[in-house]
Amino acid sequence: MRKHSREVDVLIVGGGQAGAQAAIALRSQKYDGSIEIVGAETDLPYERPPLSKDYLSGAKTLDRILIRPETFWKDRSIRLTLGREVIAIHPDEHTATLDDGSCVRYAYLIWAAGGRARRLGCEGGDLDGVHTLRTRGDADALAADLSSAEHVVIVGGGFIGLEAAAVAAGRGLRVSLFEAQDRLLARMSSNTVSRFYEAEHRRRGVEIRLGVEIERINGRDGRVHSVSLRSGEQIECNLVLVGIGIIPNVAPLEAAGATCSNGVWVDELCRTSLPDIFAIGDCAAHLNRFAGGAVVRLESVQNANDQAITVARVLTGQRQPYDAHPWFWSDQYDLKMQTIGLATGHDATVVRGDPAQRSFSVIYLRDGYIVAIDCINTTKDYVQARKWIGALRRPDLIALNNAEIPISMVPNKEL
Repeated sequence: MRKHSREVDVLIVGGGQAGAQAAIALRSQKYDGSIEIVGAETDLPYERPPLSKDYLSGAKTLDRILIRPETFWKDRSIRLTLGREVIAIHPDEHTATLDDGSCVRYAYLIWAAGGRARRLGCEGGDLDGVHTLRTRGDADALAADLSSAEHVVIVGGGFIGLEAAAVAAGRGLRVSLFEAQDRLLARMSSNTVSRFYEAEHRRRGVEIRLGVEIERINGRDGRVHSVSLRSGEQIECNLVLVGIGIIPNVAPLEAAGATCSNGVWVDELCRTSLPDIFAIGDCAAHLNRFAGGAVVRLESVQNANDQAITVARVLTGQRQPYDAHPWFWSDQYDLKMQTIGLATGHDATVVRGDPAQRSFSVIYLRDGYIVAIDCINTTKDYVQARKWIGALRRPDLIALNNAEIPISMVPNKEL
């Protein structure tokens, strides 16, 4: 038997949205056992979405993005072990080893370690001035460099890259964004949405290049001074932000024998293949009916919160399978994009409203059923579309296409 330094009823690995919410949900469900959160960062648990938005721009400080104040955790007897990582799991012994050599014996373990930012694998990817944006420390380092930057190169046309581009452009900086696909937001949105955001960013001076890849990042005195494209072109810059996704942090689970593939696989109750070990949030791969039954990882606040609640209910005697509506949002300039559902496998789209008016929605359908909706400055559509997502109802497409008809009033074709 491995020696352990302490015992805890529920050990939560990861101090982000999922881990924090798991502890909050357990106490909300009247769980009275001991709880410990082990987090790699030294900060109290905080919200990550503002990092590329209000926090990076300076509109919000750290205290305004904390999930709960320090007194909350103390008052609810939730132990925070910050600045530490779990490096090994021993399922047969129900113990976890931390990077300081200490060992914790647990009754249940909730793995909520999220992921780390994916970096460019090319030469020069580790030069000073080459940033990723995943943590508060990343955001602070990026903001400091932005204060003296002249030309910012952003690699990746997803939400992180576009939100950061909006902040940099708002500071009056020269911004170039490079995307390997032939459009922005290619993995998550329609061509209509992609072209709309491309036009919006171009209108604000962001140079966007599609279908291009970085060959290498060139340095001078240890700091980035240009990027070379595969085409042979070289672009001078003094800051690079890489926003090309995350790598799930599941190595200790995989080494312990958990089933892993692009994350750790969990069932409908968020249980891994290891005894008494759950996984939630960005690192958890699960079957999702809103994705047509595919195995997916959802990197969203919604998923983190709802999976945390699922586990808290299981540990308090309530077996309610995870089956929540996926939703996401993005703030860029004065545009709020809200998405509900997953557009995976859609075979048709309906556009409500006029993109030229900067207020419209794109509805995604599969076999006549609504599977997702992107709402750009159309909160009413977002709220009213919820009842259609995942429901066995086919909307009347003529009425659905008419933005003057509220989605809540669109008739069901099968009635």
